[in-house]
Amino acid sequence: MGRLSRRVCGRMNHYCRILFIVFVFLAFTFTVSAGRAAGASLEEIKKRGYMIVATEDDYPPFEFIKDGKPAGLDHALVALLKKWAPFEIRQEILPWQGLLAGVATGKYDVAISAAIITDERAKSLTFTMPVAEGTHYYVFRAGDNRIKGIKDLSSLTVGVQQGSALAAALPELDEMLKKMGGHLGKVVQYASYPEVYQDLANGRLDYAINSIVTVASLVREKPKVFAMGQAVSKRSYHAWAVKQGNNELRDYLNEFLAAQRKNGALYKLQGEWLGTAFPDLPWVGKLPGDRPLPE
Repeated sequence: MGRLSRRVCGRMNHYCRILFIVFVFLAFTFTVSAGRAAGASLEEIKKRGYMIVATEDDYPPFEFIKDGKPAGLDHALVALLKKWAPFEIRQEILPWQGLLAGVATGKYDVAISAAIITDERAKSLTFTMPVAEGTHYYVFRAGDNRIKGIKDLSSLTVGVQQGSALAAALPELDEMLKKMGGHLGKVVQYASYPEVYQDLANGRLDYAINSIVTVASLVREKPKVFAMGQAVSKRSYHAWAVKQGNNELRDYLNEFLAAQRKNGALYKLQGEWLGTAFPDLPWVGKLPGDRPLPE
């Protein structure tokens, strides 16, 4: 009986040791995850020796892959940042979905992506100074004589990218249409804008909404397929983003962007990749209408 008891106790001790090891492992994992979710400050980035930046893979002319290599305005700026920063820049190129959320939760240090500044995004992100104008325009098929102005968009089918600021801003277009006696039609959301444009060209959509830069670029490349419409939003801007409240890192990135504006590199790259430069973008300060840049 005593031998059996010792054997049972030994097994129990063995299981207890296993449970203790599992508990320690889970506690360590939780601590590391919590630390990552907190987002890295500039001091922490300098201490560890690298910054993790996230860029999109399919949003020309800002970010895309050409001949197996990253291309576009933001990728060109990343190349300059790698030369300017005293620490390593580790770049991860990924689809749009989850990119901003990854920054908001601390998975990535900064989204070097053409995100449009919105009040909703400013609840979880802090934006840098703008890198380009991002006012929303509609684009439609060339030769579609039904569409001559905004009022003609009433009840037509529109395509946008899922999770984009353009999708979030559709109520603004709906209000514009209602004032003209119309209403927003069916909305179809896609994983990426190339899919939107494909369905627009094929007639599955009547029009699409995107920023002025991307619409103008699309029409320049395919003037026989697409035509540019009018602005359907207030003036807005593309900017980079860090975790909300990470102002020290935001200021560091603004210092880099300010340097590229002062030496003319940003305007040269805008002309090269966007087809036009934006010398009148606001500096760190305010948006049109005296609204402060989201902190």
